[in-house]
Amino acid sequence: MPADIPGIHHVTAIGSDPRRNLEFYTETLGLRLVKRSVNQDDTSVYHLFYGDRSGSPGTSMTFFPYPDARQGQVGTGQASAVAFLIPDGAVEFWTDRLADAGVDADEPHERFGDTVIPFRDPDGLPLELVARSDAPAGDPPEGPVPDEHAIRGFFGVTLSLSTAGPTAEVLETMGYAETETDGTRTRYESEGELGYVVDVCEEPQVQRGQPGAGTVHHVAFQTTADDHSEWRTVLQGQGLRPTEIIDRKWFESVYVREHGGVLFEFATKEPGYTVDEDLESLGERLVLPEWLEDRRAEIAAGLPDLGLED
Repeated sequence: MPADIPGIHHVTAIGSDPRRNLEFYTETLGLRLVKRSVNQDDTSVYHLFYGDRSGSPGTSMTFFPYPDARQGQVGTGQASAVAFLIPDGAVEFWTDRLADAGVDADEPHERFGDTVIPFRDPDGLPLELVARSDAPAGDPPEGPVPDEHAIRGFFGVTLSLSTAGPTAEVLETMGYAETETDGTRTRYESEGELGYVVDVCEEPQVQRGQPGAGTVHHVAFQTTADDHSEWRTVLQGQGLRPTEIIDRKWFESVYVREHGGVLFEFATKEPGYTVDEDLESLGERLVLPEWLEDRRAEIAAGLPDLGLED
């Protein structure tokens, strides 16, 4: 068997206005733009990566911002919320900060003993801040949010499913263990430090989700290149159809749509975002994998203006 999954590597969602997306995640949430590239399957669209100072696995929220994207509908068969981890002393700071920024947010509430602040990004993507006393110090980027209050990385994701059983079996195979249940929500946890929680909500009454702006495209879990072949075999044994191993330049990936319809990715920790940029200059220019480099002028000309120097 391959090694257990320690947690989430990254989460990728669909946005609309790329400049608005950039401003929200860097200025409001205080994350760093660690990679400015393109969707390798549709090079007319940016792929924007946000994270801690180096974009460490477990901190990287990424977007495909389509300027003309239709509005999606969050529902079953999707990751219905993305949760970030903050220190337990940062709740008041963040409730005030979100209110001052005019962010669509709900009042904090308790879930499994943790304080949760639900809110939405400008496209309506459901997000959460989860306050924990064991939040690691992390490596926050320089920016508008003081280190002591900064987002540390992912806490986890919520999956909305019509039927939870088959997905739960896949999570358990990945090394996640059931820890708590409250009504329709069951929590599964791994042994990692970041992105170690997957909440599964069985909601047969909820409509099927529709992809578009404000929805999650896929959830990527951290693995190793050595384990990829074994994971493909394990997933096939679960009745799933994983892709071949795909080189994404900054990590290698295997994709699979699990039984409930959510697209999972298995992504390697290495080589990471500094393989083609210095740490100090991450995100400052358009970066393309070498197999797209000969199309740089064409690709750059077709991308919308982010208001950044290249």
